[in-house]
Amino acid sequence: MLTACVFAALAASTASPAPWASVYDFGMKTVRFQLTQLKWDVVSAVVLIGLSFVPGVAQQGLELATSPGRPLNLLGICLIVIQGGSVAILRRWPQWSLALTFAAFSAYQLLGFPTTFAALGLLVALVGAGALLQRYRMLTSMLVLGGYAALVAALIPLDAALTVFDALTFGALLAALWIFGSWLRSQAAMRRSRTESAERETITAERARIAHELHDVVTHHVTAMVVQVEAGQFRPNLDQGTMELLASIADGGRTTLEDLRSLLGALDGKAEITRAPAVQQVSEVIARACSAGQQVEFVERGEARPLTGATALVVVRVVQESLTNAMRHAHDGAAAVEIAYGQHEIMVEVVSSGRSRKNTASISGARGIIGMRERVELVGGTLQAEPVGQRFVVRVRIPW
Repeated sequence: MLTACVFAALAASTASPAPWASVYDFGMKTVRFQLTQLKWDVVSAVVLIGLSFVPGVAQQGLELATSPGRPLNLLGICLIVIQGGSVAILRRWPQWSLALTFAAFSAYQLLGFPTTFAALGLLVALVGAGALLQRYRMLTSMLVLGGYAALVAALIPLDAALTVFDALTFGALLAALWIFGSWLRSQAAMRRSRTESAERETITAERARIAHELHDVVTHHVTAMVVQVEAGQFRPNLDQGTMELLASIADGGRTTLEDLRSLLGALDGKAEITRAPAVQQVSEVIARACSAGQQVEFVERGEARPLTGATALVVVRVVQESLTNAMRHAHDGAAAVEIAYGQHEIMVEVVSSGRSRKNTASISGARGIIGMRERVELVGGTLQAEPVGQRFVVRVRIPW
């Protein structure tokens, strides 16, 4: 009974999913969890080894052949330590833990040392490997089966009491433990799948809620702005400059509505996307800024190629955000945009005319800069945004 209880506790403690296999990083919580799991693995190994030397318990272990009673020597002690100690690495290297435990168990049986409690490490390793092994599962099971067949073939001539039926029964036990570990693995996978599905449903519902709120609030106000600007163009006694300014504002408002509907469609998971943001080109963004009264100098270097896909979207949004920041925070709103086309990369530089000291720190850590950095890094590029003298410079390098 003691043997069964200890084995069940050890198998349960080591068959949980390996923390090292997780791709998520939760900082110190993850580190503490890993240390806790490692501590319990080491405790399990110490229990297996320690009970192997406790009178009355030491021989409550596992044996395939009847022991001839060979006295325990230094080699036998080393094999005991390997059988029990391999459990300590089971969660991180299940294949090596199983290989070491099985090899030590086989050598221990062939050499005829007395039955030991540490032999239960083989059962624990089988359950744990069945639950934790990620790759080469079929190959591992075939190697264990072949190794067991070789062990039985070597033990039968040494022990006349060992029959084929006994060997098959013992092998069935080992196979059942491997299958039990595989069942634990499948159950854990099902739980993860249900959790991930629930998370996806929650995210989708939240995105839909945000999209509906943005549609009801933001698009309403932008639409009202466009309607008022267009109505203002029909007022009498407007000069040509004012008419052009109102037309530019109306055109910008309509473009904003198109982009907003496109983004809302993507956020809400709907297929009716009216206009992809990447359709815009840098020249359109600069022309719109100039029509709004901003002074922008635009230079292209190298062999210009049309921007498409994710690279186009990133470049357009970087230029757009940089010009917006320049208009808000630069002394006169002026900016210079330079795009250099290389053989394997594209360089974008936006230089604003100057900033006040109180704005420099806030812009360096502003949400717009963070958003640009995330976009650039998603396509494998790098971004630098920092004050240089009396100017603020945004430099982007994107491979293509």
